[in-house]
Parts: sequence; structure tokens; C-alpha cells
Amino acid sequence: MPTADLAARRALLQLAATDRLADAAAHDRGTLPEIGVISDGSKRAAELAGKIALAQAEVSDIDTAARKLDAEIDSVRARAARDNERLTSGGAASKELESLQREVESLARRQSTLEDEALELMERREVAEAALAAVESELATITADVEAATVRRNDRWADIDDEIARLAAQRATLVADVPPDVLAIYTRVRGAGKVAAAALVGDRCGGCQMALDRQSLEEIRSAADDTVARCPECGAILVRDA
Repeated sequence: MPTADLAARRALLQLAATDRLADAAAHDRGTLPEIGVISDGSKRAAELAGKIALAQAEVSDIDTAARKLDAEIDSVRARAARDNERLTSGGAASKELESLQREVESLARRQSTLEDEALELMERREVAEAALAAVESELATITADVEAATVRRNDRWADIDDEIARLAAQRATLVADVPPDVLAIYTRVRGAGKVAAAALVGDRCGGCQMALDRQSLEEIRSAADDTVARCPECGAILVRDA
């Protein structure tokens, strides 16, 4: 049966405490609130970037349609101006004058329709621009939040990494004081996700907090002082008189 002197047993308790702190630090490192802010913000930023691209495309399409419409209005105006000039010049025959008059009236109606369409396009562009500005504003806010959260996360990571490094150095010192066979037991129990070493307080295991049955307690108490006792419930190394 493995044995460990009082110094080794005390080292085991300190090792268990050190490992708990290291585990807690590693857990904190992966669960910082900033990580969620960065993840959620990055996803939302990607969504907004897609919306911005669509909104920009809509504004661009409206501008293209507006330019085409303006060109058509200019063409109608120019044609109407030429017709009016011929009407007022007095050089056209009566039949041609009637035809020109009808065309001028038709061109006026066409110009009015086109100008109404141009006005609708202007209104659509205002709505599209407002929607684009709103999305761009939201993206700017989220980008700033993500950047700030990244700075905070990196600062916290640096502090946590320093603590983990300190605990790793402390662990290396403690492990050197534990016999290899006892350390193997400790490592196996710890690998199962359990407290690997704990003090025996009265009749209770400091690891699983379960009270030992009378027989197990008597066996532990009657064993040699350097005998490595185990909790019958969780398997932790029980440290007496530490």
C-alpha cells in the first residue's frame, strides 16, 4: 500500500487546493462575459454588413433609375421645346400645326408622368438612405462594443494567464514532495473529475463531504500514520493530521 509522510500529505492538500484554483482560473478564462459580447457582436456585425450591402445596392439601383429617368425627362423637354419653336415660328402648314399641337400636349403629359415618377424615386431614396444610415449607426455601435470588450477580455486573459503560470510553478514545487505512486493515484482520481486529495475532518471526507462508515473509519485510524488512506465513496486520498 502506498505511503506518504506528513510533509507529503500536507503537500497533497496544497496540491489539491492549487489545482482547484488553476481549474477555476481556466474556467474563468473561457467564460468571461466579454467572450459572449465579442461572439454575439461579431455575428450581429456580420448580419449588419450584409444588410448594409443590400441597402447600398438599393440606393445605387434607385440612383441608376433616377439618372435614366432624368435623361428621359430631358429628352422629352428638348423635344417639346423643338415642337413649340416650330409652332411659334409660323412656318408649318395647318395640318402639321395640329399634329405638332397634339404632340406637344402628349409630351407635356409624358413629362408630368415622368416627373411624378422622379418624385417617387426621390422619396424612395430618402427612405433607403435613412434605413442605410440606421444600419450603419448600429454597426458602428456594435463594432465599438466589440472592440472595447476585446480590450477588456485581453486584459483579463493576461491577468488570468499570469495566475495560471504562478499556480503551475507552485504545483511543480508541490509535486516534487509527493511520492510517485501516491501522485499516480492523485492524478487518476483528478482525471475522473473528482477532488483527488482532501482532509479527513472527524468522520467526514473533505472532498465529497460524505461521512465514512464506522468500519472504514476504524481501518483508517488503526493504520500506520504514513499509510495513504482513501475515501470509500469518492476515492480521494484522505489526509489525516495535516
